[in-house]
Amino acid sequence: MGITIVSDTTSYLSPELQQEFNIKLVPLSVHFPDESFQEDQVDYDYFYNKIIKQNVIPTSSQPSSSELKAFFKEIIASGNDVIAVFISSTMSGTYNNAMNMKAELLSEFPNSKIEIIDSRTNCMALGTIALAAAKAVKAGMSFDWALEAAYQARDRVHFYFTPKTLEFLRKGGRIGTASALFGNVLNINTILSVDMDKGMTHLYAKTRGAARALNKIYETLENDYNKLGIKEIIIHHISAEEQAAQIKDYLEGKYPGIPLDICNIGPVIGLHVGPGTVGIVYYTINTDHKIE
Repeated sequence: MGITIVSDTTSYLSPELQQEFNIKLVPLSVHFPDESFQEDQVDYDYFYNKIIKQNVIPTSSQPSSSELKAFFKEIIASGNDVIAVFISSTMSGTYNNAMNMKAELLSEFPNSKIEIIDSRTNCMALGTIALAAAKAVKAGMSFDWALEAAYQARDRVHFYFTPKTLEFLRKGGRIGTASALFGNVLNINTILSVDMDKGMTHLYAKTRGAARALNKIYETLENDYNKLGIKEIIIHHISAEEQAAQIKDYLEGKYPGIPLDICNIGPVIGLHVGPGTVGIVYYTINTDHKIE
């Protein structure tokens, strides 16, 4: 009897990490008027170029309860228990669909353990939580300890990002037309974050210009570094490889010895903010979050 960690493709965990820590990803999907893709089966450059060329924002969809049940059943039938960490329940129905299928599956396999965690976030903030559980499993810890590792990570993860333009938020209905036009005319850049109590994206700050937006994120990171300590940092980007590399160079000089990596943001999350978005996920050693 083993333990398998499950997440979904909006974690954007690399194939190498999936293999090393035996993490299984449930795919979410994206839909254009003329074609659809599972998120992990589409080339990111193709996807974002198609958005720009067609000037259309695709939709996304989560796996159904029946699809999740089949996915989980294969793992449970092999003799493994499951800890699953999914995209925030306020951003996707994946978590709720998983909760719907959990009771059905446990009635078929009453001796199995299945725990479903609402990450309250996405991207590698979600991935970090799943990884914490997977690393605990690989270290030989029990089911309950791996579960606790995931919850501790959730209390310590932070995610800040800044879109290049507000147009994708406007087209997707996430920001009003007047706000988008106002921002573009005045060169206002927004910094967005995820409220880990509500599991929702919210406005963290506004700045005049992209450089100041990034500096504001650096300032927030520095404050948390001094107050809480930083365990690791992940740089996110959408079709902004050069800028992501520059951010990495800067942070490596600023925080020597702290693990740093770069991770692309895929279609399901990226369709809301668009190419040129950059951001930082980091995991603090301590927490100032209110523990439930």
